[in-house]
Amino acid sequence: MTTEAETAPVRRVPRPRADALRNRERIVTAAREMFVEFGPQVPYDEIARRAGVGNATLYRNFPERSDLVHEVVLSVMSRITDLVEEAVAEEHDTFAALRRFTHAAADERIGALCPMIDGAFAQDHPELHAERDRLEQAVQGLVDRAQQAGRLRADVGVGDLMVAVSQLTRPLPGTACPNMDRFVHRHLQLFLDGLEAPARSVLPGSAATLEDLRGDWPQA
Repeated sequence: MTTEAETAPVRRVPRPRADALRNRERIVTAAREMFVEFGPQVPYDEIARRAGVGNATLYRNFPERSDLVHEVVLSVMSRITDLVEEAVAEEHDTFAALRRFTHAAADERIGALCPMIDGAFAQDHPELHAERDRLEQAVQGLVDRAQQAGRLRADVGVGDLMVAVSQLTRPLPGTACPNMDRFVHRHLQLFLDGLEAPARSVLPGSAATLEDLRGDWPQA
């Protein structure tokens, strides 16, 4: 006997057109750049102009600013995780992989983007938790491998690395991000020299962990 479920036509969800996907990607890229330069309250009109799309296209994709902030944060997390995986795959020296990732992550301007994750942001969103977990596991693995190989001092944690990258890529008050380029990588290299084993000093306090950085983030 044929059931109703077997005879019912299959409803296909239409895929977004290629040009629509490109527009969405351009919007997210432009928003990320402008959030770094001017903060998350930059006018939508300016983001649309930078992306090369009309205001209607921007609002159709991201009706609320929180929707756009959410997408930018997910995009940045994904890009940083990809940087970890590339460094691990292409660098035989575990500390060289750590160094490569740190400099590449700095180019993502993590410090300038951190203020976007505030009380108004949907931090309990499943996608955000999944991407955050993927990022944390990748960076933790990078640090673990360098320490196991004896290339990274044993008294530091993933949190120490991420705090330094965040602080060193945060623009000084009244200073545009592009003007910091000539200093960021120089100071990161000084920091990385201090991470390499054998340690040249005893650090005060304890290593910063991912749990320390997570703070008030709700748990999945």
